[in-house]
Amino acid sequence: MSGTAGQVIRCKAAVAWEAVKPLVIEEVEVAPPQATEVRLKILYTSLCHTDVYFWEAKGQTPLFPRIFGHEAGGIVESVGEGVTDLKPGDHVLPIFTGECKDCAHCKSEESNLCNLLRINTDRGVMIHDGKSRFTIKGKPIYHFLGTSTFSEYTVVHVGCVAKINPLAPLDKVCILSCGISTGLGATLNVAKPTKGSTVAVFGLGAVGLAAAEGARIAGASRIIGVDLHSKRFEKAKNFGVTDFVNPKDHEKSVQEVIVEMTGGGVDRSLECTGNVNAMISAFECVHDGWGVAVIVGVPNKDDVFKTHPINLLNERTLKGTFFGNYKPRSDIPAVVEKYMNKELEVEKFITHSVPFSEINKAFEYMLNGEGLRCIIRMEP
Repeated sequence: MSGTAGQVIRCKAAVAWEAVKPLVIEEVEVAPPQATEVRLKILYTSLCHTDVYFWEAKGQTPLFPRIFGHEAGGIVESVGEGVTDLKPGDHVLPIFTGECKDCAHCKSEESNLCNLLRINTDRGVMIHDGKSRFTIKGKPIYHFLGTSTFSEYTVVHVGCVAKINPLAPLDKVCILSCGISTGLGATLNVAKPTKGSTVAVFGLGAVGLAAAEGARIAGASRIIGVDLHSKRFEKAKNFGVTDFVNPKDHEKSVQEVIVEMTGGGVDRSLECTGNVNAMISAFECVHDGWGVAVIVGVPNKDDVFKTHPINLLNERTLKGTFFGNYKPRSDIPAVVEKYMNKELEVEKFITHSVPFSEINKAFEYMLNGEGLRCIIRMEP
């Protein structure tokens, strides 16, 4: 790959020219990495709901034309000036948030909210010079989440690249770069259920099932899945879910139902939908005295969380988490090792696979509620 270092690479990318229109496979020019940047050859990528959300222009600032994609696995093609901990040929996962290792957050053992590289959904250019590394016939194409993995080659800040075990299959572990790690870490790093405890998970999409998987790994005795789609329960059993509650089946509130089911409330709960009412239910269904609720889903910007202060005074704890409290460069390699050591199953999250030329099928699967993760193979 070193033959292309320092040169513009022409390759294929799936470009979103406007909201809700099918992506178009185009030939793009990918500039060499600048200082603190890395150019990656993407081998596998997958579709996350966040890509769909911004493709539908439901995010804060619609920005087109854009190259979406942020769950992926690839190989370092070349590195920019000042990059010392990565070299061409390294196997990596690009991550939508980063770890500069220098700011107060990165130096804190309690935070993963890097001042420099935390998620920025509005920015469509590189931090180094405020320019895009993608062009089509000289016209800039915007980046997405600093990753833009729906391209055969992409340029990413070094702080958003996790170097992983080269023996790990990239077509499997690529999904650990976003949703699965988010749900898993929310449980293991933030909720921290103990062996034999009870856990409620609100929302049984990929992130919620990853949260349930974390509860299973932790040894929870009872995992209650909450979802509006009863058909999800059967699949959820594979992730350790033991009970299912569909709010539409009850006249009482979900929190009341769960409190009755458990004789006072669950020990831990995780909200993975982004619905503010589900967040309130997740908090109010935990046991007084020791219950901990963790908010994982991202709410609409105008939502307001309302609960009676007595719920806090009665020693319930409400927490939030971002990317499962994982620091990308420091922690994600160890999550990959969990998979390599057979402590974590990722295959059961992968329900579809398509070649890059059929990337729009992945959108159809997600929009139709089919499956969890669709792997997009960059090479046929």
